[in-house]
Amino acid sequence: MKIFAAIVLIGSLAYAGWHSFVRNSEIVPALVTPDMNVHLEFSGDLPSRLHRVSQDVPLQDRSGRPKLIALTFDDGPYPVFTPMLLDVLRDAHVPATFFLIGKDALEWPEITRRIEAEGNEIADHTYSHPNLDEEPDATVRTEILEGRDVLWRLSHDPGVRTLMRPPHGRYTERTLQVAQSLGYSVVLWTDDSGDWRSLTVNRIEHHLLTHATAPEIVLLHSGKLATIEAMPTVIEHFERAGYRFVTVSELLRHVSQTELNHPLRRSV
Repeated sequence: MKIFAAIVLIGSLAYAGWHSFVRNSEIVPALVTPDMNVHLEFSGDLPSRLHRVSQDVPLQDRSGRPKLIALTFDDGPYPVFTPMLLDVLRDAHVPATFFLIGKDALEWPEITRRIEAEGNEIADHTYSHPNLDEEPDATVRTEILEGRDVLWRLSHDPGVRTLMRPPHGRYTERTLQVAQSLGYSVVLWTDDSGDWRSLTVNRIEHHLLTHATAPEIVLLHSGKLATIEAMPTVIEHFERAGYRFVTVSELLRHVSQTELNHPLRRSV
């Protein structure tokens, strides 16, 4: 039993370390468009190139960069937390982009439709949420397309056909190439809130307000109560700092790929 426990612990620590690399390395781009040559930009499998965790960077407050922020929420929809989150966003008059899982959207179609009806954007987070870096090309393609088809039937949001995010942020060069071949932009983030670690409300607020970028794509999760409770304070501070909240699609209409993949850091 002790040996088994040790194996489980080592495996968990290894995964946590890899997870941290993928989510925090500055090498990870925020956006990969269909016309981007990922082989030239990132030779070899991308996770193998994540050789360091980014260090704390001095926050800079420079003018000239667009103060646009896209809140993005992964996973779900969830029968309790997602409606609670939608209430907060509606009351604050803030749109967001929801990367939904196809099979969960099928289970809660009325919540999926509400997301779109209230002015939010829906994008593809695959059908069943597998680790795409471990799957063959055919499975990656099927997961993206089945997720797309389900979400399109439920919402008819153009985002489900153009924007996708790999589950857990896990991908390889081939993952990106498959998504590109289907016409997708792969949307990651400029800031990871860390709410997937079950942080407290105060820690989520502190992180987002001290690690902001311009422009900004924030990674969040709609199935976390602390995230929902942190949103009013976060929204208030960003708006006070002159930011405008937009969906990912609107952000991409106003911001270049270079600005997203090399954002300025600032504190709000």
